[in-house]
Amino acid sequence: MSKTTFRRILLKVSGEALLGELDYGIDPKVSSRIAREVAEVVDAGVQIGIVIGGGNIFRGKGLAASGIDRITGDHMGMLATVMNALGLQDALERAGVTTRVMSAISVREVCEDYIRRRAVRHLEKNRAVIFAAGTGNPFFTTDTAASLRAIEIGADLMIKATKVDGIYSADPELVPDAERYEQLSYDEVIERKLAVMDTNAIVLCRDQSMPIRIIDLNQPGNLDRLIRGESVGTLVS
Repeated sequence: MSKTTFRRILLKVSGEALLGELDYGIDPKVSSRIAREVAEVVDAGVQIGIVIGGGNIFRGKGLAASGIDRITGDHMGMLATVMNALGLQDALERAGVTTRVMSAISVREVCEDYIRRRAVRHLEKNRAVIFAAGTGNPFFTTDTAASLRAIEIGADLMIKATKVDGIYSADPELVPDAERYEQLSYDEVIERKLAVMDTNAIVLCRDQSMPIRIIDLNQPGNLDRLIRGESVGTLVS
């Protein structure tokens, strides 16, 4: 086992990341690829928690815009994250990673209730833990849930997996000469309205000194290179 930089990390994966080439739902090829990346981390001896979004199925804010009560929509979105978590759990266990799903809302027939001490114990036993249902409360994004869980489990780093290789001054798909940042402060991200994460999530990490790394998970090996000390993506600290 080669030396790793981190003892415990929190990985935030958007629901949209699971779409792959599909318009809706979970692309098994994508979940399998993510599972292989996570398996490399676990094999290296790094404990990993995962927060997953539900935007590939339902997004509460979007449902509210179409006329559904916002709180009802957010609860539907939470249930969508549970579905994604179960799908990713299956992919991880097929990759040889013992995995537990813990939900912020009670769905005991399919997963455990989230209890911080139990989650930490799972991590200490080298099990991957997927945190589902966001914070369990409406009006909070899964980005904020990821910040909260990273702090609660005592992670060394929170990693936001996106489809670009870091934070840019503008959308690189629309502005080809957009500047890519190697490192930013929390306040710079907020003041420049870079919108890489929900502002509440950034503020929570800032107040608790939780570093954030923005990486492209579509690039094979990025996660493994990061835990071994390479500079991957953009650091927010």
